[in-house]
Amino acid sequence: MLNFLSKLFDGNAKQLDKFAPIVTQVNAFEDSIKKLKDKELPGKTAEFKKRLQAGESLDDILPEALATIREAIRRTTLERAYDVQLLAAIFLYHGRIAEQKTGEGKTLSATLASYVRALTGKGIHIVTVNDYLARRDAGWYGRAHLLLGLSVGVIYSGMGDQPGGLLDMEYKDESEDDDRLAHFRRIPRQESYQADITYGTNNEFGFDYLRDNMVHRLGDKVQRGHYYAIVDEVDSILIDEARTPLIISAPDTGSTTKYSEFAKMVTTLAKDTDYDVDEKLKTATLTDYGIRRLEQRLGVKNLYEESYESVHHVEQALKAATLFERDRDYVVKDGEVIIVDEHTGRMMYGRRFSDGLHQAIEAKEGVNIQQESRTLATISLQNYFRMYEHLSGMTGTASTEGEEFKKIYNLDVAVIPTHRKVARIDSPDFIFKTTRAKYGAIIREVEELHKKGQPVLIGTKSIDNNQIISKYLKRKNLPHNVLNAKNHT
Repeated sequence: MLNFLSKLFDGNAKQLDKFAPIVTQVNAFEDSIKKLKDKELPGKTAEFKKRLQAGESLDDILPEALATIREAIRRTTLERAYDVQLLAAIFLYHGRIAEQKTGEGKTLSATLASYVRALTGKGIHIVTVNDYLARRDAGWYGRAHLLLGLSVGVIYSGMGDQPGGLLDMEYKDESEDDDRLAHFRRIPRQESYQADITYGTNNEFGFDYLRDNMVHRLGDKVQRGHYYAIVDEVDSILIDEARTPLIISAPDTGSTTKYSEFAKMVTTLAKDTDYDVDEKLKTATLTDYGIRRLEQRLGVKNLYEESYESVHHVEQALKAATLFERDRDYVVKDGEVIIVDEHTGRMMYGRRFSDGLHQAIEAKEGVNIQQESRTLATISLQNYFRMYEHLSGMTGTASTEGEEFKKIYNLDVAVIPTHRKVARIDSPDFIFKTTRAKYGAIIREVEELHKKGQPVLIGTKSIDNNQIISKYLKRKNLPHNVLNAKNHT
C-alpha cells in the first residue's frame, strides 16, 4: 500500500506538470472571450462544433472551449473559475478522478469539463448522490450551458406522469422558494436524456438502463447511450456501493404465511449449535445438528432434497434474526419495514430487500407481510458505470482508494492543489479500549467546545449509536439536535 501511494504521488506530480500548460493557454484566451456579447457566445459553441466536423479534435479546441465556458459561468453565477478548478476540469475531461478538498469547487469543475465533452453531441451524464443536488447543480451551473446554446435536463425520482425536467429560464415554478430549483419545465423522461447534459442520481441512471432493457419497442427507450459521465462523490458510488445491485422486481403469487412460521421457528434455534453466523460475509447457515433438528421438526428425511422451499425460508429467517438490526439496517414506520441506506443514513422509501429477506424481516417485526418479489432485471453499479466510453469522477478523498480505482475501472486519481493554503489543523485519531471510554471522551470534548460557543457535529455509524450519544448529552444538559432516518424524513 505504501509503495502504491508513493507511486501515486510521484505520478500525480507528473500529471500536474503535463496539464499545467493547458491552464496557461486557457488564461491566454480570457481577454478575447470577455469582449464577446452574451448573444455572441452561442456562436462560439457553433464554431467549436464546426471545427470538430472539419477534423479538429477535442484536445485541439480544449483551451479555448474552457475559456468560453469559464466566461459563461462568470456571467451567470458571478463565479470565476480559479486555475486549480481549470486544472481539475482538464483531469475530468481526460477521464481521471479529481480529488478536490471540500469547498474547492468540484461542481464548477464538472461544469467546465462537461461543456467540452458536450460539444460532441453525444450526451453527457452528471451523476450526483441525491435528487436535490441533481436539481440544484443543474439549476445553478446549467445556466452557463444555456447561455452557450446547450440544453440541460434533469431526472429524479417521484416526478409523476412527466418524469423529466428541462432547464428553461423563461419558465418559473412559483411554488418553489429556491430559485435554483424553480426553472425546470416538466417533460417526458426521454427528452431529458436528449438534452446535451443530463443531471441525475446513480440509481436513476441505473434503473432507467434496466427499464430500457425491458421495453418491447426501441422507440420506448429513454437513454441514448453511455458516452461520458462525471460522478460526484465517486468513492462512495464506485467503491462503497459498487456491488450494490439495482433490482427491478414484480410481486410473486406465493403465500406469505410461511414467513411467520419460520420467524417463530428460528427463535428456538441456538447460535453456534444450530447455526453459524458470519457478520463480515453477511451469512447465517445451519449446522449439521441444526439441519437434523429442523428435519425432525418438519417431518422430512432430507431437508435439502425434500423441502427446498423450507430451506429458503429458514435461511432468510436466520438472516433477518441475526444479521439485520432494527434502527441500524432498517426502521419500522407506520407498520412498514423501511431500509436505511448504510452510507447516508436516509430512509429508502420504496426499496425492498430481495429473495424474501424483506418478508422475513416483516415477519420478525410482526408487521403486515407483503408478497415476495421476483427479480425481472438487475445490474450492479460497478457494471453499469463500466459501460461508459469515458468515465471520470470527483471527491474530497480518492487517493486512499487509488489502487482500487485503477484495478476495477482503470481510472487514475489526481490530487488537485488547493486555491489557498489549508488553514485547517488535522488532529491525530484517538483509539479507546472500550466503547464507554470513547463515548466519555466525546462528551467531555463537547462540553469544552460548548463552553466556548463552538458548534459541534457528531457523526455515528447507526441510529442506535446516534441515540446513545444523545442520552449522554441529555445527562449533561447539553442542548442538541438529533438527525437520523428515524426522526427525519
